[in-house]
Amino acid sequence: MYGSGEIKKYSFKNDYSEGAHPHILLSLAARSTETNCPYGMDKHSEAAADMIRERCKAPNAEVAFIAGGTATNALAISLFLRNPYEAAICAVTGHINVHETGAIENTGHKVINVPSDGDGKITPELIQPVLDWHNCEHMVVPKLVYVSQSTELGTIYTKAELTALSEYCRKNGLYLYLDGARLGSALMAKENDLTLEDIAALTDAFYIGGTKNGLLFGEALVMLNEEMRENYRYMIKQKGYMLAKGYVVGTMFEAAFKDGLFFGMALHENEAAEKIADAIRSTGFEFYAKPQTNQIFVILPDALADELVDEFGCNIESRLANGKSAARIVTSWATTDEAVNALSEWFLTKYCAGLLKEMMK
Repeated sequence: MYGSGEIKKYSFKNDYSEGAHPHILLSLAARSTETNCPYGMDKHSEAAADMIRERCKAPNAEVAFIAGGTATNALAISLFLRNPYEAAICAVTGHINVHETGAIENTGHKVINVPSDGDGKITPELIQPVLDWHNCEHMVVPKLVYVSQSTELGTIYTKAELTALSEYCRKNGLYLYLDGARLGSALMAKENDLTLEDIAALTDAFYIGGTKNGLLFGEALVMLNEEMRENYRYMIKQKGYMLAKGYVVGTMFEAAFKDGLFFGMALHENEAAEKIADAIRSTGFEFYAKPQTNQIFVILPDALADELVDEFGCNIESRLANGKSAARIVTSWATTDEAVNALSEWFLTKYCAGLLKEMMK
């Protein structure tokens, strides 16, 4: 399970089990006795929002700071889908389809999932059959396409892929919403060719994840579509997402975007993941999905996968055929060289032991 189990000496369970980067904590401590306006109307939230607007080259965007990812997704999709018969489309592996306990359905909107070709991504070609099928009043109306960057499998959309989706959505009257829980890692991936400015130009809304990138908690929802921005604070309040001490999240984002700390933390977790992926490649073990960001999915025999989980606090993503499993390894801003070396050596040791066993047959 993603949120259960004993924490090991070295944990690669997720990227949010540590507290926060020391600079983030120092920024909070420095303002602990400062009096701020409540409900996100403070100077720190506004400063952070201005930084984000500048990075996105979107001066008219509204930026709202929300405590967590599920709340942000539920809020954003509710702001777009104003009629109860409207639905969201996402990959079968999408977070809103798998790991949010029906939060979107609880808002009264159906989630329609489509296959993702094994990489967690969707394309216009995969969406079109949904539009063809939902063609009368006896079915929900597909109105929004949900993607995440990076995906649930750690892969990333290229600029060409996101552009194709954006053009398709606009042509077919669909909103395009991007879940950026791990957007920092995606932006700092070696193969990434998207910028925040590109994402702002191609989507109707997206969020920048802080919870999974070195903040104590918090996400920055960037609203670009005018329809979505209308009276959005009423929706935030009604759903219980408005923090009285909203300046806490604003302060953390202000510190994270100052001097590039947000991107430095993401780069660190990617570099740690790359070292582990290189060690896995040297053993010949195969990957379940192409390693691109801070999530690695490796295919192992069931017994070895269970041992990995037990020793390094990873997760089993999927039980596969032929006695094999896909295990998920996640690095964070706080992953140490010691932990990376220990996990890399574990793979090399298991490979050598297996090779010796074959030679002794």
